[in-house]
Amino acid sequence: MKRIVIIGGVAGGMSTATRLRRVMPDARITVLERGQHVSFANCGLPYYAGGVITERDALLLQTPEALKERFDLDVRVLHEVTSIDRDAKIVRAVDHGSGAGVDLAYDELVISTGASPLRPPIPGLERALSLRDVADVDAMVSALDRQPASAVVLGGGFIGIEMAENLRHRGVPVTLVEMADQVMAPFDPEMAVLVADRLEENGVTLRLGVKAVAVGADDVELSDGTRVPGDLVVSALGVRPEDGLARDAGLDVAERGGVLVDEQHRTNDRSIFAIGDVAVKHDAVSGEGALVPLAQTANRHGRLVADVIAGREVTSPPVLGTAIVGAFGLQAASVGWNEKRLVAAGRPHRVIHTHPMEHAGYYPGASGLALKLLVDPETDAILGAQAVGESGADKRIDVIATAMRAGMTASDLADLELAYAPQFGSAKDPVNLIGMVADNLKAGERTVQWHELSDRLVEGAVLVDVRSPEEFAAGAIPGAVNIPVDSLRDADLPEGDLIVHCAVGLRGHVAVRALAGRGRNAANLDGGYVTWEAGERSRR
Repeated sequence: MKRIVIIGGVAGGMSTATRLRRVMPDARITVLERGQHVSFANCGLPYYAGGVITERDALLLQTPEALKERFDLDVRVLHEVTSIDRDAKIVRAVDHGSGAGVDLAYDELVISTGASPLRPPIPGLERALSLRDVADVDAMVSALDRQPASAVVLGGGFIGIEMAENLRHRGVPVTLVEMADQVMAPFDPEMAVLVADRLEENGVTLRLGVKAVAVGADDVELSDGTRVPGDLVVSALGVRPEDGLARDAGLDVAERGGVLVDEQHRTNDRSIFAIGDVAVKHDAVSGEGALVPLAQTANRHGRLVADVIAGREVTSPPVLGTAIVGAFGLQAASVGWNEKRLVAAGRPHRVIHTHPMEHAGYYPGASGLALKLLVDPETDAILGAQAVGESGADKRIDVIATAMRAGMTASDLADLELAYAPQFGSAKDPVNLIGMVADNLKAGERTVQWHELSDRLVEGAVLVDVRSPEEFAAGAIPGAVNIPVDSLRDADLPEGDLIVHCAVGLRGHVAVRALAGRGRNAANLDGGYVTWEAGERSRR
């Protein structure tokens, strides 16, 4: 009988254990969990703290007793593993319930210890609450029940955004502090500013480009010398892999943290696997190692490792990092790399912005969607995408993520057959439309990005606004000449290279084609005035 020990429960560990039982009915499977709860919905913790999820028990997915009854699993909570003896194939643990030491022999070992919140050496940070497990959320709810007059959230990533939203749901004034000059690092600035707008519209005070240097008794001191009130302080500064056990056991660990694994999630010891947030993944865009702390990835890799242990020839594909966050009714989703990362890596890329309605505009309730696609200019491969809107961002990013996994090109998106009825989409879905733009660029049409415009104008290009005079009067890019698209074919045009723009890019495309017919050299401002205006706001 094969003995399998799993260190850590929740997404990765429990998906491994339950899959193992289904494919290895005779195995002896033991799960050692340091905390009191082995299976809980950690992604739901902020929403329970905010009162959106009202029942605490809804977060508790399985108990050791239920897992024993259904799957015959030996699940031991409050058991903290202290060391791994690879030579003897023994795991040593402490039972915090009794204080006794426990030694368990294994044939195969799975490390699923997850990641822990970053706690940088900021004076007073010990007062700040983090959100990793059920004990943390209990402490958060207890603090909120005392009705704090103010709160500070440190960190503008996924958890920081979710905590700011849920603190506001509880009626607490919130200041969100982010060291970068934008929230949501996976997004580019002209997309992230849309999330920042929604936060501010709902009473969240943003302090960007500063960091906490000290946490006081009822406030937080920032690096610019200001102090912000904070009876409650939440630390959401990111996570780091809990790879100490692996390091101590002599397993290979990446320089920046995380256990190194192969395509089957084996470590350099073939009897030991690592999954979930503790393991380094293989990035689909670069092919290099990456830390991707996502629940869906942990669950999938747990199932895969169980199949490997059972003798199946399966491998883990590279990860895309598909993710989404909600902020006061706004959806912000992403997949793959963003433009900032591509620029930093020196990788050639093509950028496309569109602003379609998420379903047919004539059907009630239609709202706008900001969609951004990053494309390899040589191969037309999709490198990443971002979507922000009231509705439909999740659907479009999921479709693009699926296309990336399938190896489809950006132009191939135009040919996808997607479900259509007026209340769900458009005859030309936003994904189809951005594929059509990609195909136009592949065929040679040229665009200019919002952050490139000022340099191009300095170089002598002339900016032509092809919107209506009414739109032009309501707000225009400095230096633009207004010639509506319907008048463009017969208009007297300025000399030299032309850059045309409309509101979102469609009329600009029509203008470029018309100008080409007149023998003029013209490029379209990608995403039009809407993208340019969002980008400029992100710089303020």
